[in-house]
Amino acid sequence: MGRERTALAVRGLSKTFNGHRALSGVDLTVAPGEVHALLGENGSGKSTLIKVLAGYHKADPGSQVLVRGVELEPGSAASALQLGCRFVHQDLGLVDSESVADNLALVGGFPTRFATVRRKTLLSTAREDLARVGLDVDPRLPVGRLTLAQRTGVAVARALRAADAAPVSLLVLDEPTATLPEAEVEQLLAIVRRVAAGGVGILYVTHRLEEVFQVADRATVLRDGLNVGLRDVAGMTRRDLVDLLVGTELEDVHRVSEALPTTTGSTPLLRATGLHANGLHGVDVEVHPGDIIGVAGITGSGRDNLLSVLFGALPRTAGEVLVAGGARLPSARPAASIAAGLAHVPAERRVHGVFLDLSVRENLTSADLSPFSRYLSLSRRKEVAETVRWSERLTVRPARPELAVSALSGGNQQKVVLAKWLRLSPKVLLLDEPTQGVDIGAKTDIHLEVLQAARAGVGVLVSSSDTDELAALCRTVLILRDGKVADVLHGDSLTAQSVSRACLGREETRSA
Repeated sequence: MGRERTALAVRGLSKTFNGHRALSGVDLTVAPGEVHALLGENGSGKSTLIKVLAGYHKADPGSQVLVRGVELEPGSAASALQLGCRFVHQDLGLVDSESVADNLALVGGFPTRFATVRRKTLLSTAREDLARVGLDVDPRLPVGRLTLAQRTGVAVARALRAADAAPVSLLVLDEPTATLPEAEVEQLLAIVRRVAAGGVGILYVTHRLEEVFQVADRATVLRDGLNVGLRDVAGMTRRDLVDLLVGTELEDVHRVSEALPTTTGSTPLLRATGLHANGLHGVDVEVHPGDIIGVAGITGSGRDNLLSVLFGALPRTAGEVLVAGGARLPSARPAASIAAGLAHVPAERRVHGVFLDLSVRENLTSADLSPFSRYLSLSRRKEVAETVRWSERLTVRPARPELAVSALSGGNQQKVVLAKWLRLSPKVLLLDEPTQGVDIGAKTDIHLEVLQAARAGVGVLVSSSDTDELAALCRTVLILRDGKVADVLHGDSLTAQSVSRACLGREETRSA
């Protein structure tokens, strides 16, 4: 491609750290106005590539990076800025206590006159910045009062602000929706589309494969530092993309799930009858040893609340929950549920699942400290040994017990949450969005642990918006609509497509 046709051209990009090749001969091009998805599991080389583009890392000799046809000076952040490269990372770098307008001016500078900030000009310029990305918010509002999607939009608007450097030609978005609730993702994607329509090339890094089909024109997949695929998104299926990332992982999961022994005639480990709560209206659920039962439904169907109500994290207004032996669980008493053998992996792990500022050791052992306590003191040595054992089992990386959980990737944080509960040998696992926001490699590890637990007789209830995951992992899926179980899919009728149709209420999916 000529100079006028490329926002970014990467040719033969390699990067070596202490003899280890993090990137090996990667080629990549992004056209003006194109949204180009960059995919790969953790450790595939995505972060290294981004840091090379930003001038943080210096690529190996022979590598070439061209921005608008001009070669990027290796290892120079100033060169990246001057050529029009801009970056929005997961840490948005915003000051929550300051206004939107002030945040937008933090990088480009404040308009002043006689050493005084010109507030009218500041607000007028801020409105122009926000309009550029289609964001309708009051620039006088503190950033802390915005939704997560709006905050990300402010960071994008700031990145696109005109400066003395060259006009923005390449915008790199690193996991922009990783912390967004599902309801806010489309708002951010609309901003991405608007920016691309303005002629800016966008390199879009994500683990959420559905977003690739919603917003990207082409996709590049990295695996172990190699470019293993460049595809036009049009005409590509999710299975094609998954196969590029990890091969036949979901098929392998489905094969193992199908081979699990049946539980016909066994005593239920968990039985809920007539369950009423916020968004639930008379739900019945039964989980037997070795079951992996899925729960599906659109937002507002009750799916989002069901597992929290069963666990006692949310109160119920009517109905009863019985555990093996017939004991009734009280409403809104998680401690009683844990004592009865229930474990709950919540959907929002960074809010409810982990203590981000505490170490892997402190998080992993937090659910039960009794094995490590003696005479009112804790044995750090025993805690570390337990942490190492579970970190090895679930391949938590890096394997450093004293590392703060906040320093781990999303997939490794989720593994810590899962390990925290598995070490208690639960009877029932309640998994809310167990692989949301994690890379494909971590998803494989988590699926294998769930299958191993079921094989050992644990009952598993999985609530997920990922229909491919439900079809691969489960042999039965409950479909919730309007707070009730409207369909039950199993056997040959259980596919990703039938789950999606049933969630929307298509009558042809109903099971007899």
